[in-house]
Amino acid sequence: MILVTGATGHLGSATIKHLLKSTEASNIVAFARDENKAKYLKEKGIEVRIGTYDDTSSLDKAMQGIDKVFLISGADQNRLQQHKNVVDAAKKVGVKHIVYTGVSLKDVKTSAIKSFMESHFQTEDYIKESGMANTILRHNLYADGIPFFVGEKVLETGIYLPSANGKVPYALRREMGEAAANVLLQSGHENKTYEIAGNELYSYHDVAKILSELSGKSVTYTDIEASVFTEQLKQIGVPEIGIFIATGFSTDIKNEQYEIVTNDLEKLLGRKPTNLKDSLKEIYKL
Repeated sequence: MILVTGATGHLGSATIKHLLKSTEASNIVAFARDENKAKYLKEKGIEVRIGTYDDTSSLDKAMQGIDKVFLISGADQNRLQQHKNVVDAAKKVGVKHIVYTGVSLKDVKTSAIKSFMESHFQTEDYIKESGMANTILRHNLYADGIPFFVGEKVLETGIYLPSANGKVPYALRREMGEAAANVLLQSGHENKTYEIAGNELYSYHDVAKILSELSGKSVTYTDIEASVFTEQLKQIGVPEIGIFIATGFSTDIKNEQYEIVTNDLEKLLGRKPTNLKDSLKEIYKL
């Protein structure tokens, strides 16, 4: 029995979609906060257990009869404690294997958003200390996240970010979900850490060039100061936490924090991951 947390989110949904290609719905349990959002999973024959990472009693109930847990990292400021709650509940009932989505980063100590990122690595440590078999999937940046940084009207406005010539090995979230499903279904991944990313590095110059080719419009990339970027976000009403995250990720890109290329995703998929051009074509429907 496999428990997928965050089951109605983008990554959880993608993982379940691929699990269903190779196993029966009766082997999957979905852990979700919202029963209405999880309705479509029930219709597929998947058992849904409702709860949150903060509600330890709901976690205890969710873990009953579970062999493997896919822990999709939370986004709250107190996510380390939330993750500990999941790990503790899993350990209590004898879960055999826990798979966690961490983050791929060169050095969290020098990250511009250290306070936001270090809980991922603290969670990794806590999982390893639990004694359960584990697999850590360190996700690099999603290609699907590019619109968040460049804006919805990028084809008209161009790209303005404080990321200089920093590069990222972007990969599609759905392929990361597929890789997670394969790890959950296969043996031989116990106590291993994988860097989940695409096979090639791309800068925002590359993103602009590809969007220009796909759209037939001239999309440019302008490297701006972080202070200017922050002020622009304030003017359009972006909340403080959003400004902190957007500026921090952009700065970490500039500082080459995400320039980690492995073949781990390719190995887990059994094929090369989708390149950025095809990814952007899919994302922007071009």
